Amino acid sequence: MHRRRRTRIIATLGPASSTFEMIKKLSEAGADVFRLNMSHGTHAEASNLYSTVREVEKETGRPIGILADLQGPKLRVGAFAAEKILLEKGQQFVLDMDGAPGDEARVELPHPEIYQAVEPKTELLLNDGKIRLLIDKVEESKITTTVQVGGELSDRKGVNVPSAILPLAALTEKDKKDLNFALGLGVDWVALSFVQRSKDLVEARDIIKGRAAIMAKIEKPSAVHAIDEIIALSDGVMVARGDMGVELPMEMVPAKQKKIIRHARRAGIPAVVATQMLESMISAPVPTRAEVSDVANAVFDGADAIMLSAESAAGEYPEEAVAAMNRIAKSIEDEPSYRRQLSKDIATPEATTADAISAAAKQVATTIEAQAIVTYTGSGSTALRASRERPETPLLVLSPNIGTARRLAMVWGLNCVYSQDAVNFQDMIDKACNICYEYGYAKVNERIVIMAGMPFGTPGKTNVLRISRVQDYHINI
Repeated sequence: MHRRRRTRIIATLGPASSTFEMIKKLSEAGADVFRLNMSHGTHAEASNLYSTVREVEKETGRPIGILADLQGPKLRVGAFAAEKILLEKGQQFVLDMDGAPGDEARVELPHPEIYQAVEPKTELLLNDGKIRLLIDKVEESKITTTVQVGGELSDRKGVNVPSAILPLAALTEKDKKDLNFALGLGVDWVALSFVQRSKDLVEARDIIKGRAAIMAKIEKPSAVHAIDEIIALSDGVMVARGDMGVELPMEMVPAKQKKIIRHARRAGIPAVVATQMLESMISAPVPTRAEVSDVANAVFDGADAIMLSAESAAGEYPEEAVAAMNRIAKSIEDEPSYRRQLSKDIATPEATTADAISAAAKQVATTIEAQAIVTYTGSGSTALRASRERPETPLLVLSPNIGTARRLAMVWGLNCVYSQDAVNFQDMIDKACNICYEYGYAKVNERIVIMAGMPFGTPGKTNVLRISRVQDYHINI
């Protein structure tokens, strides 16, 4: 029922994975969290997907996380009279606020924020970076550019401005409607797109008010530069390599990925690696060798979760894609070099009781060869601290809060069980031993390490470390 694989898998749901049967297959193949992409589909379709995941959760008995991914502001050019044009290197090309259909000389750019933020010598990228323009002159409603890299340009292709911080809110009106809808459903995580700086998270926090965890998608160079400030206001970060690979030179993306994961790990929040991880499996039953290496590197980096997008949402082989990702992650985690790599970036414990106990639990479990570290948690803070230590000993999380258990499904190594909180010290031991035995973590006479907080039910009060041995009577509790 529970994974021995530490790295978590997120699978995006869509036309190829909308039925109970397929979602259950994806869960059995290794998916721990399901993503609802709010850029596509209707609210009714998202509601049906949410309900279906919860039905699968009931049948599997394992808490499943659900992530709602907001679209964010989309910057696009207007339409062309001929639907598409060809831009030649060296030619002049104008972007303006005129709504008339475009041609080889000009096109509409209906985003006044861009005009406010750019200046001569700023680079504009069109159509996922395939076309590059260098700005010569900026006027109130007109930008004159020279084409640096040409190509075909068609209606409403995207625009990226890598070197500027645009005066755009991270939440559009569509995002606000989608966010309130997703919160009404009860999603566990909300991914915020186009985060440029830490203050972009403030509005979302005011709306969410703790009803879901916030994941900041890191796509812009400005977000990479402000990564620590963004992490401080986030519950998790996503390395969104699609737009990042457009906004940054592509050869810089791997290093930035490692940096973001490293900083998130030190802060003790989950880091997700996303986009094109097994892209070829949209139409092929097996991944390329390069894709296998890409997934493996994210696991080696210590990412909490790795994500499938179109592969599971619209591809021909969604189950096979999840299964392949599962096999790759398990194989890497079995490598001795994986454990050595993880140990390089362990965060220094803060001078708190909770951090001291989390670090001690890992050391004690290793020394006595415990079969599991069991953490009692209501808010999730104890479990996050335990995960940050990246212990080799399996982590079992007991929480009386189903929402907490679902959110923690995103986090490295945490196997969550929805369970009533302990009522006293002996009950704490009995529950932990019984569940470890029931789920196959420990046999009779084997030892486990327990972390908890007293008085019970007090959030963030980790102050107990106990070594217990599973006894025969625990089996019948």
